[in-house]
Amino acid sequence: MAAYIPVPRDLTRVKSKILFNLTKRQLLCFGLAALIGVPSFFLIRRSGNISMAAVCMIVIMMPFFLLGMYERDGQPLEKIAKQFIEAKFVRPCVRPYQTNNYYAVLIRQAQAEKEVNRIVFSDKSVSKDRTKNPNPSKKSE
Repeated sequence: MAAYIPVPRDLTRVKSKILFNLTKRQLLCFGLAALIGVPSFFLIRRSGNISMAAVCMIVIMMPFFLLGMYERDGQPLEKIAKQFIEAKFVRPCVRPYQTNNYYAVLIRQAQAEKEVNRIVFSDKSVSKDRTKNPNPSKKSE
């Protein structure tokens, strides 16, 4: 029976592996995790609790592992996090762009004409009342 090896169709997604089937990025992140995690284990172990020291070392090393391994749509974790922070916190959520709709312009124009007519015709009725009674504070007898 022949063994088949899957070959990716898109060779641009294939990354070169250097050591232990890991990329340069993964090796760098794992090295930094070991450089920070192992000394922290020995420092915390001095307190006497080895299991607590191991858990703390894992917690300290986990962000480096995530940076090295996680990738979505060809983008590493820090690019995804940067885009998320910009979208949620840096840029405003409300976009002030408004289209100049022709029908909305016609409606605003009609409303403005109605308001002008209301003001003009109400002023004429007030001016007619004032010609009859020039001083509105005094009642006519």
